[in-house]
Amino acid sequence: MAVMVELRVMELLNARLCHELISPVGAINNGVELVAEEDMDADFQRDAMKLIASSAKTAGQRLNFYRFAYGSGRGSTGKDAALGLLDGAKAKVDWQDSASALPLEWQRLACNMVVIAAEVLPRGGMLRIEAAEGGKGIVVNAGGDSVNLTAELRAALADNVDVDALTARTVHGYYTARVAESLDAKLELTEPGAGKVLLTAKPGR
Repeated sequence: MAVMVELRVMELLNARLCHELISPVGAINNGVELVAEEDMDADFQRDAMKLIASSAKTAGQRLNFYRFAYGSGRGSTGKDAALGLLDGAKAKVDWQDSASALPLEWQRLACNMVVIAAEVLPRGGMLRIEAAEGGKGIVVNAGGDSVNLTAELRAALADNVDVDALTARTVHGYYTARVAESLDAKLELTEPGAGKVLLTAKPGR
C-alpha cells in the first residue's frame, strides 16, 4: 500500500533528526576545540578525547537508527538500531528473537514504535519488543515508574489528525502510524495498568 507523507511532515521529521544530532555533534566540536589548545595539560587532553569519542559514538548510533527507522530498512537490523539508540538511556530494550525474525519493514516499524514507547516513560523503564502471536505484527510492552501519554500524542496517532497541528515532538507518532498503514496495519496504544503502555500493530486494518 502506497502512503503519502506531506511536505510539512518531512520538514518536522528533519527538525527532529537535527535536534537528536545537535547535542553530540556540538560536544564533538567542543572537544576538538579543547584539544587544539596548545597549553592543555595531558590529563585534560585525555578527557577531551574521551568526550570526542563518546559523542561520536552517540552521533553514529543515532544516525544509524534514524537511517533505518526513517529509511528503507536496509543495511542494519532492528535490534542493533534500537539498542544503539537507547545505549546509556533510561529506557532499556529487550528485543526478542521473534521480532528479529520478522521482515525488515516490520522491524523498521518496531523501531519507530520503540521511540514512542521510550518517550512516554520519562523516568525510564523496560521495553519488550516481540512479534505478535503467530508471527504476524509487532507488540511493544513498556513499563516504568510513570507514564506520560499526552493528548497531543494520541491525536498524532489518529487517522484523522490535522497535519498542521503536528509539532517536532508529535510528528514521530504520526509518521509511525503512517508506516503501520503502509503495511496494512493499524497502530494501537493502550494502558493495561499503572506504569504500563502497550503498543501493537497487526496486519488487517
